[in-house]
Amino acid sequence: MKNLGRKGSNSSIDQFGLTAPTKHWNLHPAALIERTIKLNQGKLTSMGALAVNTGEFTGRSPKDRFIVEDDITRDTVYWGDINIPMSEAHFDGLYEKVTSYLNERSDLYVRDAYACAHFDYRLNVRVVTEYPWQNLFANNMFLRPTDVEHFEPAWTILAAPGCMADADVDGTRQHNFAAINFTKKLILIGGTAYTGEIKKGIFSVLNYILPKERDVLSMHCSANVGSKSDTSLFFGLSGTGKTTLSTDPERQLIGDDEHGWSKANVFNFEGGCYAKTINLSESKEPQIYRAIKFGAMIENVGFEKDGYTVNFDDTSITQNTRVSYPIHHIDNIVYNSRGDVPQNIFFLTCDAFGVLPPISKLTPAQAMYHFISGYTAKVAGTEAGINEPLATFSSCFGAPFLPLHPTFYARMLGDKIAKGHTVGNGVINVWLVNTGWTGGPYGTGKRMELSHTRATIRAALKGTLNKVSYETDPVFGLSIPTECPDIPNGILNPRNAWTNTDDYDHYANILAKKFVDNFKAFESEADAEILSAAPKVGVAID
Repeated sequence: MKNLGRKGSNSSIDQFGLTAPTKHWNLHPAALIERTIKLNQGKLTSMGALAVNTGEFTGRSPKDRFIVEDDITRDTVYWGDINIPMSEAHFDGLYEKVTSYLNERSDLYVRDAYACAHFDYRLNVRVVTEYPWQNLFANNMFLRPTDVEHFEPAWTILAAPGCMADADVDGTRQHNFAAINFTKKLILIGGTAYTGEIKKGIFSVLNYILPKERDVLSMHCSANVGSKSDTSLFFGLSGTGKTTLSTDPERQLIGDDEHGWSKANVFNFEGGCYAKTINLSESKEPQIYRAIKFGAMIENVGFEKDGYTVNFDDTSITQNTRVSYPIHHIDNIVYNSRGDVPQNIFFLTCDAFGVLPPISKLTPAQAMYHFISGYTAKVAGTEAGINEPLATFSSCFGAPFLPLHPTFYARMLGDKIAKGHTVGNGVINVWLVNTGWTGGPYGTGKRMELSHTRATIRAALKGTLNKVSYETDPVFGLSIPTECPDIPNGILNPRNAWTNTDDYDHYANILAKKFVDNFKAFESEADAEILSAAPKVGVAID
C-alpha cells in the first residue's frame, strides 16, 4: 500500500531499535481505514465511520498510569494514588520489552502530529502504533502538520497493545501500563488498546510543562466563543454536560476537552473531539451526530440486527462508548482554535443530592475552592445498604491528568481571574451550574431540565444575571440569583423546590461535610482565602 502524506525519517524510529518492521508514515485516513478492515480489526458502519472494539479495556486505567521518578520529577510531581512513581530501572525494562515486541511486528504505523493551537506553545509528537486504527485516532485527535514542513518530534509515544507487562518484574500493578518519562520525553503504552490513553498521556505532559515552565494554565474544559468574541470555558467531569452545553448553535466551538490559558488568549490543545456516544441522537446532539461520518472512528458500540447500523443505546460492551473525529467535522468552529481571555467560566456539577442551585455566582476564593474540589455526584449503585447519592471529587475537574499539586493550578486560575480584563465590565464571572437533581435527591427529586440549564447559561452569557439581585445560601455561601429569564423562580433557590425543607437541610449538611472532608487533603497548601470559602457544616438554616 502506498504511503500518503509527509514522509518521515526512518532514523528517528531506528533509534528505538525498530529496524525490522515496515513503517507506514502518516497514512491518509482512508488508507488506515482500509488496512483496519483488511486486518479484520474494524468495519465501516452505515454512517460511514469506522467502528472498532478496543478489547479488554474500554476506558482509561488510572491506577496503571505511572510517571518516572527522576531528577526532573522527584521534587515537583504531586505523588500519590494518581501520580504513581515508577523507577528509572523499571521504565528501562519496559522500554526494552515494548521495543522488542514492536520490532517483531511486520508493520508499524507512524504519525507526526502536534498539540497546542498556538505556535508559541506547540509540542511536536510522534506516535508509533501497533494497529492502524490507533494511528487514525492520533490523526483525528492531535493537530496535523502540513505536508511540506520540516518536523522534529519533541515527544514520542510507543503504543503496543499486545505487549504485556509482568507486574512482578516490571513494577506495574498488572499487565497493562502507561508510563511517562519526562527526561527521555517518551511515553510507553502497553497491554491496552484503549485509545484515550494516547491523548491523555500528552495531556498529562502538557499539564506539567505549560503551568510550570510557560506560565500557561492547562485546563480540562471545553470552550466556545460568541458573536462578540466573548470566550467561555466549561469545566466538568463525565456526565455533567460539558460537551452538550459548549456545543451551541449560536456560538463557535474552540474545543471540547483540553485547553491552555496564556496571558493573551485561550487555545485548544487538540485537533479533534473525543465524544461520548451513549444514548446519542441527532435531535439531542445534532453537531456530534452529524460529525460521525467517514474519517470518524467509533469505539465499542453495539449494532442493530443488520450489523452495520449503530445502536447508540446499546451498553452491552460498555457505557463508555466513544467517537473520535477531526474538529473540522463540526461546522460551527473557530478555525484557528483560539479565543480571547474568557469572560465567563462555568463549573458544571451533576448534584445527585439535589441541594445545589441551578446556577450561582462564585467569588474568586469560592472559584478556587470549587476548582480544587472538582465535585460531581453519581447515583448510588446496587451494592447492599447504599441508598444515597455518591459524591465524587476530582481536583481541577481532571485529577487523573495533573502531575502538579492541585493548589498550583488553582492559584494560577485565581491569578488569571484577578488579572483578566474582558469585554464589558472588565470582570471574569465564575458560575457554578448544577445539571443534576432538584426538588430532592436522586429517587425523590427530578433531573434538572436541559432547557432550564441552557437558559441559565444563556442569561449569564448575555449579562442578564449581572443586573439582578442575589441571595446568599447559608451552607455553601453561594450567591443565588433571585430571577432568571425562562426559569421558574421556585427552583432558583433549591431549598424552595423541596417539599420538606427539613429534608433539604439534612442533605445540604451531608454534602457540606463531604466537601470539608475531601478538602482536608489540600488544607496545608491552601491559603486562608481559599479555606474561608468552605461550606458551613451544621449551620442552622432559617
